[in-house]
Amino acid sequence: MSRRRSITPLSFLLSACLAAAPASGGDPIRDLQERAIDRGQSEAAHWGWQPENYSLWGTHSNRLIPVYTYGTANAGAGLDLNDYTGENSLYRDPAKLIRLYGRPPVETYNTEAEYLDQTNLYDLQRAALDAGKKHIFLVVFDGMDWQTTRAAATYNTGRVAYTSGRGTGLHFQDYDANGTSQYGFMVTSPHNDGTDVDVDEQRVLNPGGSTPGGYDPNRAGADPWTPAEGLESPEYLVSGPKAASVKHAYTDSASSAVSMTAGLKTYNNAIGVDAEGRQVETIAHMAQREGYAVGAVSSVPISHATPAAAYAHNVHRNDYQDLTRDLLGLPSISHPERPLPGLDVLIGGGYGTDRDEDDGQGENYVPGNPYLTAEDRRQVDVENGGRYVVAYRTPGVNGAERLAEAADEAASGSKRLLGFYGAEPGGGHLPYRTADGGYDPTVGRKKTAEEYSSRDLMENPTLAQMTRAALTALEGDPEGFWLLVEAGDVDWANHDNNLDNSIGAVNSGDAAVKVVTDWVEQNSNWQESVMIVTADHGHYLVLDRPELLTTQSESAEDAETESAGAE
Repeated sequence: MSRRRSITPLSFLLSACLAAAPASGGDPIRDLQERAIDRGQSEAAHWGWQPENYSLWGTHSNRLIPVYTYGTANAGAGLDLNDYTGENSLYRDPAKLIRLYGRPPVETYNTEAEYLDQTNLYDLQRAALDAGKKHIFLVVFDGMDWQTTRAAATYNTGRVAYTSGRGTGLHFQDYDANGTSQYGFMVTSPHNDGTDVDVDEQRVLNPGGSTPGGYDPNRAGADPWTPAEGLESPEYLVSGPKAASVKHAYTDSASSAVSMTAGLKTYNNAIGVDAEGRQVETIAHMAQREGYAVGAVSSVPISHATPAAAYAHNVHRNDYQDLTRDLLGLPSISHPERPLPGLDVLIGGGYGTDRDEDDGQGENYVPGNPYLTAEDRRQVDVENGGRYVVAYRTPGVNGAERLAEAADEAASGSKRLLGFYGAEPGGGHLPYRTADGGYDPTVGRKKTAEEYSSRDLMENPTLAQMTRAALTALEGDPEGFWLLVEAGDVDWANHDNNLDNSIGAVNSGDAAVKVVTDWVEQNSNWQESVMIVTADHGHYLVLDRPELLTTQSESAEDAETESAGAE
C-alpha cells in the first residue's frame, strides 16, 4: 500500500468541501507532529502535565467538556440549557449529588458551579421527546475536549481567535440555529472505576469498584479554559499516583454514553447497565416505544462503546458481537429469549478485522470478524428474509455511492439500513483524515502511521456521507426520529498523541454536523428539531503556544528552534 497525499477521491469531496479551509501552503501540522515525536517535545503543545514531554499521557482525563445545543434557547422547561447551568447546576445541591453518585462525592459540592452534568443531556433529550420534538440529534465527538476543539479552530482560522468560551472556526461553533443555539460545559466523571465483571454470567462482581467519581473545581478548574489556581497536583485530572489527597475517576466512553443516553452514573466499561449491573432504558428505547425511528452512525466500529451504549445492554463494552446483536435485534447474551427490537439504522466501521480468539467476548465468541459475525450479517439481510438493506465494503465498489443506494432502497421499501465499512488493516475505523484535508497520517506516540491505498479511500464513505445516508433512511418516518452520530476517530487520534489526525478528525465530525444542520434547514426547522453537539470525555492536550498552529511549517520550525535555543 502506498501513501496517497495529493489525491482526494470523488467519494471524499463532500467532507472536503464542508470542512473549514486549512492554512495555506505546505503541511505545517504534519511537520509539527513529526518534529514533536522525533524530539519528544514541542513548543506548540503536549499531552500530560510535563511541558517538556510531548507524549507523556495517552488516555482520558477528568476535564470539563464543552456542550453546544441547537433548538434549545427559550424552548421551554427542560429544553433550555440554562435549566441545568449556573444556579440550576446540580453541583450546587448536596442532595442531588448524593443521588447522582450514590454517595457524597468528596470535594465536589460547589456553591458557584456554572457547569452541568452529562446526565443532564439525557434530561434535555427526554424533555425534547416529551415536548413532541420530531427530530432529536446527539452528536458525540469522542475524546474532544475544549483544548482539542480550539486546536482545530485555530488551525482552520489561521489565528488564535479566542481564549475562552464557545469559540469560532468550526461550523458547530459558528452556527446559531436561527438564534436558538446555546453553549455550556459539563462534568463527565463516572460512578466509579475498577468494577470487575463476568461477561458469561453478565454479572458485576464488585459493585462500587475501586475509585469513586466526582469533580473538584479547586484542583481541575471551574471552567474548561482556566487552570485551577493552587493546583496540588496536575495528576488529579488522571487520578495519578501523585494526585494528593483527592482522587476522582475519569470516565471511559462506555460509562459516559450511558450517562448521556440513560441519565445515570455507572462504572467504566458498562453498556446500558447501572452501577450494580441492572439493565436500564435509554432515550433511544423510549423514542422507539413512542413510534420514532432510531439510528446510530459512527466512524469507528459499529458496536464500540458510544453507539453500543445508546441501545445495547452488557456488563462490559468489549463483548462486541453480542452488542451488535442487540443493536440489530438479534438474540444476545443479554437478551437470549426476547431480543431488543433493534435500531432502524446502524452505520459504522468494523469491516476488515478478524480474530480467532477474543477473551473479552466470553465463551460464545465466534471466530472471524469481532464486531459482526458472518451468520448475523446473513441473517439480518433482506435478501435472506431479514429486515435490513445491507451495504458493506466491497472490492471495486464506491462506498459512498453504494451506501446512498442502500439508503434509498431502505427508504422506498420501508426497510432498515445496515452499513459496515472500515479501512484494512487498521482496526475497522474509517481512514483518518489529517489537518490539511488529506488522508495521509503521520506518526504518533506509537511511532507508526497508517497508510491507505486508493481502494481504502474509494470503497469507504466518510462520516458525513454516512450521516446523509442515515437521514435518507430515517426522514420518511411520520413520527420523527432520534439519531446518534459519533466522530470516534478524535479519540483514537488523541490516544496516539497525534495532533495532525486530531485536527483532521474534528473537521470530519464538523462536516457531519453540517450535514445535519443543512438537513434541518431544508426539511424541518429548529422549532421541531433539537441537536446536542458534545464529547464524552477529554484527554490531556495542553496548547502551550497555539499561535504555532497558524504558521507555515518553516516559520513554525524556526519559532520552535529559536525558543529551544533561548532556553
